[in-house]
Amino acid sequence: MASSLTQADVARLMAEPYASVRAEVADKLAREIDNTSLTEAEIHLATDIVRILAKDVELAVRRALSESLRCARNLPHDVAWRLASDVDEVAMPILADSPVLTDADLLKVIDHGSAQKQEAIAGRAEVSEAIADALVATGGEAAVATLMGNAGARIAAASLNTAIDRFGSSDRVKANMVQRARLPATIAERLVVMVSEGLQSYLVRHHELPPSLATDLILQSRERATFSLSLGSSEPELEQLLRQMQSNERLTPFLVLRALCLGDLAFFEMAMAVMADVPVRNARILIHDAGPKGLASLYERSGMPARLLPAVRVAVEVVRGTAFDGGERDRERYRSRVITRILTQFEDLPQDDLDYLLDKLGDVLRVAA
Repeated sequence: MASSLTQADVARLMAEPYASVRAEVADKLAREIDNTSLTEAEIHLATDIVRILAKDVELAVRRALSESLRCARNLPHDVAWRLASDVDEVAMPILADSPVLTDADLLKVIDHGSAQKQEAIAGRAEVSEAIADALVATGGEAAVATLMGNAGARIAAASLNTAIDRFGSSDRVKANMVQRARLPATIAERLVVMVSEGLQSYLVRHHELPPSLATDLILQSRERATFSLSLGSSEPELEQLLRQMQSNERLTPFLVLRALCLGDLAFFEMAMAVMADVPVRNARILIHDAGPKGLASLYERSGMPARLLPAVRVAVEVVRGTAFDGGERDRERYRSRVITRILTQFEDLPQDDLDYLLDKLGDVLRVAA
């Protein structure tokens, strides 16, 4: 052959009593079989040796062959299938990487193979939607968790729902699912109530959620940190959250307005700073400027819709002039007072703008009711 595999190796292989030497031949073969300069005769020689080794009675030899040829493109399909059908220790390298195996092959292994084989398939560099469907439907927890953490796996929304149904109590499955690059909004919404606070924060930052749910999660997280609504997250934490949401296009105008209408002035100030790309201290000066131009100039720079500026002005004034009463269920009454006062002031807005706001903030208004 092009380097050092010869007919002498075949003769040696047939006569060699030591498994370690036969395993050495397998490793040598792995370096040869995808060599593009092989002649037709050399290719036949290579496949003959592969078939001999794949039937070796010694597990160590078959394991070495599978490990050495796990990525070989010229591996005969019948040999790849034989190795994939072998015991777990032999099969897993081939199942994890072999480009020779087809989806039909993999589906057979998923149906009849062990949990370890299923997990090996779930971690392949590319997993088709059909394979993902089968793994989610019949695979064990480890396989499904590996699949959810595999960026190369194409997983349909229906299978994501099935995974939640089957493994809703598995922290590993849920964590890997939350951290996928993309999740349908319906899946993200289901996961919100099932995961830890840290994963809820990840969902808010990286995935599409209904605005009302995203606002509630942000405010809940900030409230858990302290009893004071306006001093929830520390300023650096809040800035980090909003910058990440902005970079992932999650810091939307109505999310900002909703938070303001629920009384979180600190969130609004930081959101304006992040969206306008100015220091938060400058944003505060402009927001609370006694004249009409400060907020307007910051608002325009932030890219918020011009149509919402009158409502934002009203909300800022109301929130700034409303205080906690210090009694039981203080936060709920505070929000109710803020929203009620905002609604009263909104009555002066043009009817079209008022209808628009009521449509977008309807769930916030129901909180006040």
